[in-house]
Amino acid sequence: MYRDRKILAVVPARGGSKGVPLKNIQPIKDTPLIGWVGRCVDDCPFIDRAVVSTDNDEIAAAAETYGLSVPFRRPEALSRDRIADFPVLEHALLQSEELDGCSYDIILMLQPTSPLRQPRHIEACIETLLDGGFDSVWTVSETDSKAHPLKQLTVSASNQLDYYDQAGKEIIARQQLSPVYHRNGACYAFTRECLLGQKTIKGGKSGAVITEPMVSIDTTFDFKLVEFLLDNQEANLNG
Repeated sequence: MYRDRKILAVVPARGGSKGVPLKNIQPIKDTPLIGWVGRCVDDCPFIDRAVVSTDNDEIAAAAETYGLSVPFRRPEALSRDRIADFPVLEHALLQSEELDGCSYDIILMLQPTSPLRQPRHIEACIETLLDGGFDSVWTVSETDSKAHPLKQLTVSASNQLDYYDQAGKEIIARQQLSPVYHRNGACYAFTRECLLGQKTIKGGKSGAVITEPMVSIDTTFDFKLVEFLLDNQEANLNG
């Protein structure tokens, strides 16, 4: 519990990744992605229950090896390529509450693809949710100015170049750009009412926890990048 709120963490980990097959059990420094979530949850005593939503037996076995619970399987209808996060979370919450015979006040989504998360990121989300009276809180990172929307371009089928946003014509220096942010997947926190009442992962009143840059893993290069960053962290600690 955290400040008398019962907390459920949901780890979505379907088996059908196409970019990197069975991405959620591919290793980083000899630990599968799903294992990095389990290790982080172990260091979060305020989480009452952590469940994995998966359709895959290999992922389920790996999750249980690292202390995560897999008390149900995700239905096939929720395991397709273009299924949004909300129905997966709703299913996991309702299944967990039925099995556990209780209601959860706060629901977390911890995606395996963000292995650089730390317990402090999770705790900051919960604290922000409660202190700000928010319906939902997401961790975000500031987007590099080179990828700012006002610096983006489009290329048409006839090879015509244009601004993604016509306001980009006025941008000469990066100092003209207001910061923008992107979700990094380290942690999402929701009230029960946000998911079951508003039926959304971005409630009517949503807040943010701004973190350091994160890597959200989509490609084999991302795996190598995270290993490089972890090696650098270790070298700095030992140096």
